[in-house]
Amino acid sequence: MANLNADYSAGLLRARPERIAAPSSAAPGRHPLGLENGRRDGALLVPDGLDPLRPAPLLVALHGAGGVATHIIDLVAQQAQAHGIIVLAPESRGPTWDVIRGGYGPDVAFIDRALAKVFGLHPVDPARVALSGFSDGASYALSLGVINGELFDHILAFSPGFMAPTQTADTPRVFVSHGVHDEVLPIDPCSRRIVPALRRAGYDVEYHEFDGGHLVPPGMVERAVTRFLG
Repeated sequence: MANLNADYSAGLLRARPERIAAPSSAAPGRHPLGLENGRRDGALLVPDGLDPLRPAPLLVALHGAGGVATHIIDLVAQQAQAHGIIVLAPESRGPTWDVIRGGYGPDVAFIDRALAKVFGLHPVDPARVALSGFSDGASYALSLGVINGELFDHILAFSPGFMAPTQTADTPRVFVSHGVHDEVLPIDPCSRRIVPALRRAGYDVEYHEFDGGHLVPPGMVERAVTRFLG
């Protein structure tokens, strides 16, 4: 369970999959998280046909600045349904993620609460938990992902802008894609700097540039998911 009194200023998540999980109580389909009534909350996608007793892969998907959960779920829904992946899409407390607005704290705490809820709803495979995101969400995924490498074995970053880890743990495998014509987060100061830095630090990075702007082509999602589950 998440600790509501914990200090989240270092970006550390406490929630972990249950070692002995109860059978799933998660109904298939898209559902609101239900953690923040009347406020920014998030959503959960449970694909059809999951075995209620078998641990499933989990993809935590983070939206871009000004986005909402449905935006990022729409990007990954087809692959999630095809491969039996549960998708958790929490929403930032403000217009974008906390570290971009001044420091880790409220968004890390909310993600921890959301993870604890999902871990209690369906068995999750601890060896197949990924953190993904687009734009500001990709920057946040890279940052939180390397901080919490003991939880996330893969990071899927679509058009990231930067990284701001407070520390690192383990070495999750990393997927990065970026459009060469991106005018929102230009590729040269962003992914073309981030990826070499990650590789120098010892991370296994798969990197793809594509002929496009600030978007996520379906083919990049498919490649990322294939790497995650491979």
